[in-house]
Amino acid sequence: MTAQTVQQGDLVTVIGLEVHVQLETDTKIFCGCSTDQTDEPNENVCPVCLGLPGALPVLNEAAVEAAVKIGKAIDADIPEETRFHRKNYYYPDLPKNFQITQYDEPICQDGDLEISVEGQRRTVTIERAHLEEDPGSLQHVGGGGGIDSADYTLVDYNRAGTPLMEIVTAPDFRSPGEVRAFLAELEEVLEYLGVFDAERDGSLRIDANLSIIPEDEIESDDVTEISDEALAAANRTEVKNISSHKGAEKALAYEETRQKNAIQRGRAVEQETRHWDESRGITVSMRSKEEEKDYRYFEEADLPPLRVSGWKDEISIPELPTARRERFQEEYGLSEEAASKLTSTKQVADFYEDVAGEFDPDLAATWVADNLLGELNYRDMEITDLEGRLEDVMRLVELVADDEITAKNAHETVLRSMLDDGDAPDEIVDREGLGKTGEDEVQQAVVEAIDENPDAVDDYESGDDGAINFLVGQVMQKTGGSADPGDVNQLLRAELEA
Repeated sequence: MTAQTVQQGDLVTVIGLEVHVQLETDTKIFCGCSTDQTDEPNENVCPVCLGLPGALPVLNEAAVEAAVKIGKAIDADIPEETRFHRKNYYYPDLPKNFQITQYDEPICQDGDLEISVEGQRRTVTIERAHLEEDPGSLQHVGGGGGIDSADYTLVDYNRAGTPLMEIVTAPDFRSPGEVRAFLAELEEVLEYLGVFDAERDGSLRIDANLSIIPEDEIESDDVTEISDEALAAANRTEVKNISSHKGAEKALAYEETRQKNAIQRGRAVEQETRHWDESRGITVSMRSKEEEKDYRYFEEADLPPLRVSGWKDEISIPELPTARRERFQEEYGLSEEAASKLTSTKQVADFYEDVAGEFDPDLAATWVADNLLGELNYRDMEITDLEGRLEDVMRLVELVADDEITAKNAHETVLRSMLDDGDAPDEIVDREGLGKTGEDEVQQAVVEAIDENPDAVDDYESGDDGAINFLVGQVMQKTGGSADPGDVNQLLRAELEA
């Protein structure tokens, strides 16, 4: 990462992340229970995911395949053999009192991810990414509804055993904004890989470790290069219960300010785990920060070593967002902004390429990036909500490309009606009479507009070029908006200068 200006005097913010990603599989990582969390509480459970005596885990192949895809996407080393361990701790949502995870031999090691922050490309080091099982979920009820204010807590084990990939970064971040940029890029990559569903509740959860280090304790002139000794000497807090990009930025901005204020007032920062209370916008102390030794890791005896040699080479990944953005700019001549919009999700990028394969790439970009995505965003919809109806959007672009309706009517009337009412484009065009007016009719409307508005004609002939816009509006009224405004403008000028 490149050096940056450090805010608030001589205090440097240092952040590292542990990102827990739910992998999109039909069944849990060590049993055949469904991963559907919309069912009734504690419905999708069995002796394995409840940790009952004598139940043995069996590894889900689909989870391993997803892990290998992630490893390839972050350019990580994927060892020929890895192992599972038991991480021992007690918490109500962990029915076995230990979690099956990977410890010193994770499936992905030494990777990285390139991100863009304020127009600059930076590389974040990913130290490891490993497979593990998700705990259950706690539901705090009554009172203030928070972990520290509820009347009581219920536990649902439907989530227990859902396959997780924990992605651990180096302490490479120097601001909450950088964290948000990283999470956005990571989520795009995961969606492109098809291993993650952002719409699933709790599918992305972030634990963030944040320290504040005085700049004079950093040996390097580059604040991004901090020694292990300086990091070890700094007390850090772990902030848990973060579930979104925006939430991560808010939680870490609060924690950054809290710690800097404490240091500037001469108070010690406790090394602890804190809970992000999104409703109140604050972090709340949960417990003292655990150390690695507190988890008493030991090898999972019920699972043999995991070997992916040979098989991992057969697992392919699609073109990823950054590469696709660059290709769109080169192949279709798009701006960086347009290419970014059109690669925001794999579904959007795929649809754009379908449209650009049939029509002019610039026209396709306007309709997908600006018109379609703009109207979907206004309605809080995604392109996936149009499953089975994208052919209708393609037909609408065709009507514009073939000059059968105006772009204005296509966008403001046809597209909006398609999204709001579900009607087909040709049906809307016929019903609203939006077919383009013939040349003779437009020419007649031009002559009438000139005859009926002598003041505007005088203004135009006196050098007021803006008067032409008034006349264009008059012609558009006469043609019911079915004429092309650009054509009308040219016809008016030709008639007035004849």
